[in-house]
Amino acid sequence: MNRFGTGSKIKGKWLLSALPFLLIPGVAEAAAGPTPAAIAADTVWTVVAAVLVMFMQAGFAFLEAGLTRAKSAGHIAVKNIVIFSIASLVFWAVGFAVCFGTGNAIFGTSGWGLAVSDKDINTVFSSLSFSDIPLAAKYLFEVVFCAVSLAIVWGGMAERTKFIVYLVFGVVFSAAIYPVVGHWIWGGGWLSTLGMQDFAGSTVVHLQGASAALAGAILLGPRIGKYTKDGKSNAIVGHNIPFVVLGTLILWLGWFGFNPGSTMMATTPSVGYFAYVAMTTNLAAAAGSLAAMFTAWKLLGTPDMSMIANGAIAALVAITATCAFVDPWAAIVVGAIAGIIAVVGVLLVDRLRIDDPVGAVAVHGFAGIWGTLANGLFATPDRAKLLGVGGPGLLYGGGFHQLIVQIEGVSASFAYVFIMSFLVLYVLKVTVGIRVSEKEELQGLDISEHKMWGYPEIFNPSFGGTASLGTTMEGPSSARIESAHTVGQVTRP
Repeated sequence: MNRFGTGSKIKGKWLLSALPFLLIPGVAEAAAGPTPAAIAADTVWTVVAAVLVMFMQAGFAFLEAGLTRAKSAGHIAVKNIVIFSIASLVFWAVGFAVCFGTGNAIFGTSGWGLAVSDKDINTVFSSLSFSDIPLAAKYLFEVVFCAVSLAIVWGGMAERTKFIVYLVFGVVFSAAIYPVVGHWIWGGGWLSTLGMQDFAGSTVVHLQGASAALAGAILLGPRIGKYTKDGKSNAIVGHNIPFVVLGTLILWLGWFGFNPGSTMMATTPSVGYFAYVAMTTNLAAAAGSLAAMFTAWKLLGTPDMSMIANGAIAALVAITATCAFVDPWAAIVVGAIAGIIAVVGVLLVDRLRIDDPVGAVAVHGFAGIWGTLANGLFATPDRAKLLGVGGPGLLYGGGFHQLIVQIEGVSASFAYVFIMSFLVLYVLKVTVGIRVSEKEELQGLDISEHKMWGYPEIFNPSFGGTASLGTTMEGPSSARIESAHTVGQVTRP
């Protein structure tokens, strides 16, 4: 099973009930399988959705660069090109087979490098056999998910991580971390056999990225000046809020490929169902941004701009698992609670003295957990049956069974990704090192890692630049001002 279970591609019972109609000219041919035109339409839809998800890398570039300082903006932005390139190659060679190849309950063991004959595709990649689109289209759609998960990792490790770490960890993550959890839930692994519901990846994509980000943030330690000796949190200003807003809107747009595109067919699980998924996705995001705004207004005394943006993203993260399983009213509830989680979660992570510059742990981790568990509450019987995955949630007469399955899936996925990421990054820490030097961090990663500036007119004397945006501001008066410029980086009272 992948996003859909065994009932998603209805054959036997439908054919028996439709037997009288098969005598009508043309119907028998249609029943034999989708026409080339239908497959072409499904392929176009899937590739367009994949492109939308790929464009989310631009959203992450703007969002992460905007929430961090100008002296590292170029470094933070360009890593999105690098990690997408790494994921594209490694997932093609290894990750796709581990994730979707036929194997065992833990990982796939076949289909390396997509070297599979046409007649064997549905055997080797049986978890994707619900869709008749070409294997190339399936790869394009799945690899962009891996790249999004990898992009999330670096938000929590921003402004102090060596560039080489992106390369090494990116290879391991794309080959042996992300695809393993993907196999458990989408590739026919042990969690899929339990009926875990994660339609487009609140756990597979977002919780994985956040779990690795948490491991990295712990091993790296906070940025210079983030915390005082007495434990007070200093605000470190994000340099460009319009970038943050633009990045958020790009991500919101990309999510219309992320969630609806996970049908991988325009007619699966029913004709045009992807439009319903798009609707629940949009409703949740709208509720999340407003809920975060009002929560920030209450807790911080201001409708914090970055919190509004991250509330929308947290809601999109949460609805990713539930978008195909829940009613519209439940989508709004899921999104609104995720928006609250984004604000409270960012403040909690900061209070724990974990320096997460973009709020990745809260927005993608906490909200990803909530969205996955929400299926155990709100999944409707008819949609669970239609998708062929799991059963109804607690509020729809399903009891605690689906909720327990969701808890098991979230717990196992977090444990595996966090432990594996911690071990890989720890090995890198004691060998090549994962953090730049103090001098390099103060200079900014643009110049120390790439020998150029993202904003030469600010920093390069040849352009008249002399400024340094690497300072922090302390005290109650600055905290109120800076809270509107960086996710949760408010000075503690």
